[in-house]
Amino acid sequence: MGPHPAVADVRRAVRQALAAVEPGALVLVACSGGADSLALAAAAAFVAPRLRLRAGLVTVDHQLQEGSAEQARRVAATPLGLEFSEVLTVEVGTEGGPEAAARQARYQALEAAADRLGAACVLLGHTRDDQAETVLLGLARGSGPRSLSGMAAVQGRYVRPLLGIGRPTTVEACQALGLTAWEDPHNTDPRYTRVRVRTVVLPMLESELGPGVAQALARTAELARDDADALDEWAEKVFQHCALSDIALAVPPLEEVPGAVRRRVIKRMALAAGAPPGALTALHVRAAERLVTDWHGQKGIDLPGGLTVVRRYGTLVFAISPIP
Repeated sequence: MGPHPAVADVRRAVRQALAAVEPGALVLVACSGGADSLALAAAAAFVAPRLRLRAGLVTVDHQLQEGSAEQARRVAATPLGLEFSEVLTVEVGTEGGPEAAARQARYQALEAAADRLGAACVLLGHTRDDQAETVLLGLARGSGPRSLSGMAAVQGRYVRPLLGIGRPTTVEACQALGLTAWEDPHNTDPRYTRVRVRTVVLPMLESELGPGVAQALARTAELARDDADALDEWAEKVFQHCALSDIALAVPPLEEVPGAVRRRVIKRMALAAGAPPGALTALHVRAAERLVTDWHGQKGIDLPGGLTVVRRYGTLVFAISPIP
């Protein structure tokens, strides 16, 4: 008799995600103790040896709740059959709000651990439901197709095997394996935008539009990612053709391409010239684009970070204000 269907589904997803990893390599599982990452860790413990891989667990203590250190130790001590487990303790700042600050601290810790341990990849437990939430947040913020494409299945050393699996499946997998998942209080705290999307917005959409909204949003993310990747590749070729220096773009090549490509090129140069990524918005980029598409001798456009872009003799120049 085989494993429970939910267990089999999670194991299959992990096996597919790790198929290209070189035998003998170390795989790290980032595990919070919730059902998603716990099911992922259990699957990695089963799959990794069969692919001749090593697998270990890391859990991050954000120190944001009373008893967080003890909870992190419990997660690390969960008998899953992995080679080792570690607790990574971080200090969470305030930049960008509590969610963004915690995410930044978490990824910095994971990156440092992966470097120190020589890990080939880090597995993350994001599911199809997380992907749907990400797409909705992108829609609400008026973001472009790159944001609507959600989370990538593979992003550098980070691998998300469960993007095609719903959260109920990971819960069933843990129950079938006799694993007790931890319910993070932050996951039900309405102060967090993602929590409101998860507990209010998505259920309301399911109620009003019928079941399958999360799956549809995840499919949208996949389609948007394909389009965004193609546009990024096109924009990279245009950038290489029209970049005259670290701060200058030739205008004529920008006039010949669609706006979606042109804006990507302008954004890339603005970031390279020093505009802060978190402050540079689509409105800034469109304003700079008008120096190409609606040129009538106007003055330069101010960008975040004290940057100004001006048009001079068929060239866009990005430099710290003021430009003489």
